[in-house]
Amino acid sequence: MDVENRPELELIVQQIGEAVLATIATVDRLSQRMDTLTDQVQQQGYQVFALSDAIQTLTEAQHESLKRLDRLTDVLDHLVNAVDPTEPPPS
Repeated sequence: MDVENRPELELIVQQIGEAVLATIATVDRLSQRMDTLTDQVQQQGYQVFALSDAIQTLTEAQHESLKRLDRLTDVLDHLVNAVDPTEPPPS
């Protein structure tokens, strides 16, 4: 190996080392960001599940309310028919 090429070779090796270190730092930052993103996606998954459960509960409650309103409407119809002056009283 020529002595005059040695500084040039050392410079190349140093630059390769710096590039490797920069790449490792970049990959480490990317890994941290991916971990954060994974946590956020998981939290959103939990939130979507909770929202779906709440919507299901609300739907069931609304269904029950509609059934009660139907019954109330029937009772009110019977009451109106019972007190309607145009109808002759039962004998």
